[in-house]
Amino acid sequence: MKKLLITACMALAVSLQANAQSLFKTVMDNAVSKINSAQTPADELDYYRFEESALRYIQLQVQKRGLKVDGYFYDSQAVNMKSFIDDYRYYKAKATQISEAKFLEVSACYRDASIQNPYFKDTDKEKVNSYLNSPKTKVPFSMDTDWEKAYDQASKNIKAIIK
Repeated sequence: MKKLLITACMALAVSLQANAQSLFKTVMDNAVSKINSAQTPADELDYYRFEESALRYIQLQVQKRGLKVDGYFYDSQAVNMKSFIDDYRYYKAKATQISEAKFLEVSACYRDASIQNPYFKDTDKEKVNSYLNSPKTKVPFSMDTDWEKAYDQASKNIKAIIK
């Protein structure tokens, strides 16, 4: 009975880790699929390119720094980043209907949350801020972001902007 319980717990742990890693992979695969699809509207491509770039950046930084992270880390970063971007798009559209000033407030709220919550504290600001500094992008965010903290910050601050 004890062996059966231990085996069941180990199987559950492996399953949970596989599911967590699959969420990261799902967000990545979705972004790549949208980038490569002729059906994706041109005005949405920046969002998917950023998602792919940010997720690859996370993988690279973890590997480069030799960090020991689990599936939950990847899962959390991917899901919070996706939620952050989706909320940004939603509130940006809502603010545009109100006024240019509200639109600028929403953009600043999300941009600042991204900048103020770095994860890796990367000194290569040109690479980290490549989307932030591009005048053509619709995604003014830093790639070096702790997406869980940034999402929490933006979610709290947006309530004061869009009532």
